Amino acid sequence: MKIGIYGQFYQAGSDEYVKTLLDELNKYRIDVYFEEHYLAMIKEEMPLNKTYQTFTSYEDLDSSFDLFFSIGGDGTMLRTILYIRSLGIPVLGINTGRLGFLATIQKEEITEAVKSIVNKEYEVIERSLLQVQTYPRVSELNELNFALNEIAVSRKNTTSMITVSTYLNGEYLTSYWADGLIAATPTGSTGYSLSCGGPVITPDTSSVVLTPIAPHNLNARPLVIPDDTIIKLRVSGREDRYLVSLDSRIATVTNETELTIKKAPFTIRMVELKSESFFKTLRKKLLWGEDKRN
Repeated sequence: MKIGIYGQFYQAGSDEYVKTLLDELNKYRIDVYFEEHYLAMIKEEMPLNKTYQTFTSYEDLDSSFDLFFSIGGDGTMLRTILYIRSLGIPVLGINTGRLGFLATIQKEEITEAVKSIVNKEYEVIERSLLQVQTYPRVSELNELNFALNEIAVSRKNTTSMITVSTYLNGEYLTSYWADGLIAATPTGSTGYSLSCGGPVITPDTSSVVLTPIAPHNLNARPLVIPDDTIIKLRVSGREDRYLVSLDSRIATVTNETELTIKKAPFTIRMVELKSESFFKTLRKKLLWGEDKRN
């Protein structure tokens, strides 16, 4: 078995669980490849008893990898997909952050998680992504133009609202007068969109939700649409630039830039252990429906 490991940061006190993970992987004689910078951070904090091969970018990877471990929080998971992209490598998140909605494996569960992986006691869940195209083209959004959670437009350098004219499959929907607009996947429905009043959508649902950010239109509500819808956005406002965010990445574009958002041609394959499920995570991490009377 061949496994890749990526981490965005090396957090204080991580020695124990990193050592546990490596010991378990070595016990099963699994070939381990580290992201180069993450391995360097580990070496600064703890001694390693063997040499590991490394990768630095998407070009260093291929479909021969059986699985990817993402060590950190949900932000690290979102960064991991920039390495995996369309390769179809299943990814499993080990949560060392705070919420860990996407990174579901806790530090104390590492031993059992590796055992389950080796015994193939898991399912692979396909997660859809969104991609954006710009006209005229914006160099920052050419290659890495996809997002697992959401693509959002928002105001820049101003306290004034922006107007987001929105078209679905060529038909005018409305113009949102707001701080911005979020187009979220089912995966992203539990993130930024949820904090702006959007609905939770199960991962297997073929849909996208449009959620306005602090709209001044009192009758503007989140709208769920099929994920094969082509969304076009035109932004105007007092400032001549606005922000486009793709998960944790941000680009600045001019008001003349038209955005086309649609479903990406590939999916991210996420590992779900038999002991986990979306609804269990919803209850545990978001305290869904919790009531002290129950």
